[in-house]
Amino acid sequence: MTQPEATTETEIRAETPTGAAANSGRAGRVLRLLIKFCVNVVVPLGGYYVLRWFGVGVYASLLISTLFSAVTTAVPLIRNRRVDGLSLYMTTMLAASVVVSFLAGSPRFLMAKDAWLTGMGGVWFLGSLWTRRPLAYLFTRPLLEGRLGWPGGWEDLWERVPRFRRIWQVSSVLWGIGTLMDAAGRAVMAYTLPVDLVPILSGGLYVVTTVVLVVVTNVYFAIARMRARQW
Repeated sequence: MTQPEATTETEIRAETPTGAAANSGRAGRVLRLLIKFCVNVVVPLGGYYVLRWFGVGVYASLLISTLFSAVTTAVPLIRNRRVDGLSLYMTTMLAASVVVSFLAGSPRFLMAKDAWLTGMGGVWFLGSLWTRRPLAYLFTRPLLEGRLGWPGGWEDLWERVPRFRRIWQVSSVLWGIGTLMDAAGRAVMAYTLPVDLVPILSGGLYVVTTVVLVVVTNVYFAIARMRARQW
């Protein structure tokens, strides 16, 4: 990737695609996100209730739906063949999901799996503040670098602009706190609600948590970009 030639912070310019190309790119990204959501959330959730309708036990239904989700997540990771902070996070969460699924326990323990894994993700978001790049930066860079009003050359900006680094540190804190709150809600649901009600509510909570965090972080991003003139 070509780095910006600017030598001062005030010379940073946004690189944004325009016209039909930009609209096509956004539509493609939205479509890919919808497909991933259906494959990773809707299909396993629907599979659980289909299995239950055919008389399969709660524990077996949960295990099969979890393994399906793990396989669909593993395929792009194996195909990508890259080892970086983001792929390490995804691989670790995937491995933990499979391991927890095979631990002996009650159906409610398996239902609480998502709570423990989500909590682990929240801790990882917060812990990444002390790593080379915070997790929010790693997740967001492929989507926004050089797009939608964001500048290109993020690695250069990271090294030179403290305000830019703070954006991703703050957003990592927001996602860390949000996912920890999500995990607490999942644990309460898993151990208190009727077992066949938990999976669909858990899937709905994914949507609610994601929408809330995306809205909150985008409001923060908008404020940060308004101040970008001061970089």
